[in-house]
Amino acid sequence: MPTKYIIVTGGVLSGLGKGIAAASIGHLLSSRLKIIPIKCDGYLNVDPGTMNPIEHGEVFVLDDGAEVDMDFGHYERFLGVTCKSKWNLTMGKVFDMVRRKERRGDYLGKTVQYIPHVTDVIKAHIFEVAKEENADLVLVEIGGTVGDIENELFLEAMRQMKEDVGRENIIYIHLTYVPVPYGVNEQKSKPTQQSVNLLKQRGIFPDIIIGRCSQFLTQEIRRKISNFCDVQPEAVITGLDVDDIYEIPMIFEQERLPEIIHKKLNIYSPPDLRKWKELVDNIRNPSREITVAVCGKYTKLEDSYASIVESFHHCAAHLGCKINLEWVETTDLKDTRFLDHVNGVIVPGGFGSRGIEGKIEVIRHARERNIPFLGLCLGLQLAVIEFARNACHLERANSTEIDPETPHPVIDILPEQKEISDKGGTMRLGAYPAFLKEGTLVRSLYGTEKASERHRHRYEVNPRYHEIIQEHGMVFSGVSGDGRLVEFIELPRLRYFVATQAHPELKSRMEKPAPLFYGFVKACLS
Repeated sequence: MPTKYIIVTGGVLSGLGKGIAAASIGHLLSSRLKIIPIKCDGYLNVDPGTMNPIEHGEVFVLDDGAEVDMDFGHYERFLGVTCKSKWNLTMGKVFDMVRRKERRGDYLGKTVQYIPHVTDVIKAHIFEVAKEENADLVLVEIGGTVGDIENELFLEAMRQMKEDVGRENIIYIHLTYVPVPYGVNEQKSKPTQQSVNLLKQRGIFPDIIIGRCSQFLTQEIRRKISNFCDVQPEAVITGLDVDDIYEIPMIFEQERLPEIIHKKLNIYSPPDLRKWKELVDNIRNPSREITVAVCGKYTKLEDSYASIVESFHHCAAHLGCKINLEWVETTDLKDTRFLDHVNGVIVPGGFGSRGIEGKIEVIRHARERNIPFLGLCLGLQLAVIEFARNACHLERANSTEIDPETPHPVIDILPEQKEISDKGGTMRLGAYPAFLKEGTLVRSLYGTEKASERHRHRYEVNPRYHEIIQEHGMVFSGVSGDGRLVEFIELPRLRYFVATQAHPELKSRMEKPAPLFYGFVKACLS
């Protein structure tokens, strides 16, 4: 069977959920097919690693160390795949490839142009990934909105692909917005019509239209969109607003989307959502409830911590509980009374000095009052700083990132990072193994002597202070193979005080929650 391709585009406005829609489509088709997702982003950054999380959302890190768009988190969680760097194609990467080809002499005698040279590079990259992975189906999501200048070359490449692979091997799915204006109480198709017209002007005629709406699309609006946009009425699908994104595959199945795709691509891979539905039902019908404070500095945009939110969803599905997240901005934190009503505290990763002292104060209160605590990346570093100051009596202990003049640099930069000036991709990135100490809580949670989690940081617990910190009762429950790098810490006399230098939220799945989150939620429930 030749490789099949599904191209997902979006219109009207950004943030409609193309990534979740694409991931849900992949989930529904994954029972018999090997599906590879590819994301094409129009920005000129090589990757999103240096972007502000408030502007762009969470930076997702892959096993191979690539920093990619947060949609890859949806792909991994819905498709059960481990994504690779090559599956993320930004316009910055594309132009870099074209520039290197030109300097190498690949275009000698030719004027290098957007078409065909740039579009050829885009297509060649997609076909190369499909061949390398022996993919049955490649799911290509085009970032941004139709009409954006940034994604024009990607759209042109997608238009050309139907001639390269054959019309029977490719379909185009377009996600649009169907508003119900306040006071009118009527679904409106005009934004969809205009968005599809913009897509048609670029030579792409959608086979399926998904209308994001607060209600199921009426038969009348389906017929109207069908007539104006030249698609079959049954190929107009509702993309319903939901409280839980894990309901989307079930809605698409209800709308018979898999059957439409099967017919158009001449494939058969029936969805099996039995276990998925059971877990979603647990989220819908919780028997218990807890509140967790997430103490960070990017709390104005929850997408900054998207994987943390999803990790809690996975725990809720398995433990049958409702988890209320209370977002606490620590930049100017002076009042910690919120700790009186929360069941647990999480301090996530981040960079820079803003909000640091507020987080340290929260950690101190959690430790002294025996409130379950989970620290991630920077959260581990701050837990070590707080413990060094208040339990080890190392006055003004700090990280050299925050205070270069600290007399006790319990957190210091990796020696190999000190001479690096470029920011992109220079951190300790990707999956690294840690050896877990026997008899520790962390070892029992993972159920194995070695754990592999993904990292994104430059600073480490300073080996000069390992001995004094451990003498005062902090346990290094996981370390690198050479024992030099601290990967996990815990305070065994407390209900739950655990932190990791890694980002376990990045590998959490609906079917298998991240062990540290699962243990944390159980401690909060107890």
